[in-house]
Amino acid sequence: MLRDQRHELILRILHTDGPTTVETLADRLATSGATIRRDLAQLDEDGLLRRVHGGAVPTEDRDDPFIDVAAVHAAEKDAIAARCAELIKDGETVLIDIGTTAHRVARRLRGRSLTVITSSLAVVEELQDEPDIRLMVLGGMLWRPYRSLVGFTTEDNIRQIHADRLILGTSGVRPSGHVMDTTVIEVPVKRAMLSVSDQVILVADAGKFPGVGMAKVCGPEDLDVVVTNAPVDAATAAALREAGTEIIETGTEIIETGAR
Repeated sequence: MLRDQRHELILRILHTDGPTTVETLADRLATSGATIRRDLAQLDEDGLLRRVHGGAVPTEDRDDPFIDVAAVHAAEKDAIAARCAELIKDGETVLIDIGTTAHRVARRLRGRSLTVITSSLAVVEELQDEPDIRLMVLGGMLWRPYRSLVGFTTEDNIRQIHADRLILGTSGVRPSGHVMDTTVIEVPVKRAMLSVSDQVILVADAGKFPGVGMAKVCGPEDLDVVVTNAPVDAATAAALREAGTEIIETGTEIIETGAR
């Protein structure tokens, strides 16, 4: 079994069964205890689980269901989505992440001539009847709380494509500029998306600065543009500028750009 497959199965077992021992995981995955210990060390380092003596426990997942989160800061998310859509040119290939703000960006792409690739079923529903949008759906395991597809199959599919732009969502941005997420099962998918995209546009409402999250998705150096609806706190803005990230604040003419 490939390492990524083991990691996915370990996370699935923890999500379903709760705290689990090394011996149980080794038995269920038909591998050695030493291999499981290495896997747990890597997953703990990535923030996807917490190692304890003799095994591992799942990290807390505090995400609300998609439909509940969608109603929060709806007007602000619409403003971000409208500005983000202006950055996308007809004919481009756009990779769209999960999340409610990214979903609103997709809504703003109706009537455009684009190729859209996504793991979000909400985005698929939004664009499925658009005749000028070529829609590619990434495969994977259904993650019902966020109406998305996840897992090693999704990650493998992403590695076969290339995107001009990635619309990336987040649970929060640290003052250091690090992009975080609380939906840990989504983090490997987000990282795979980053690796195949020419430009990364982070969409984040004001409540994400400074934000929270248990797992790091990427650093500020991995972002090209941040689109938000209010001034970013000073510490985070400084970290983003130093990394060369452009900050676009909707409703203003302020554009802060670092030197790339």
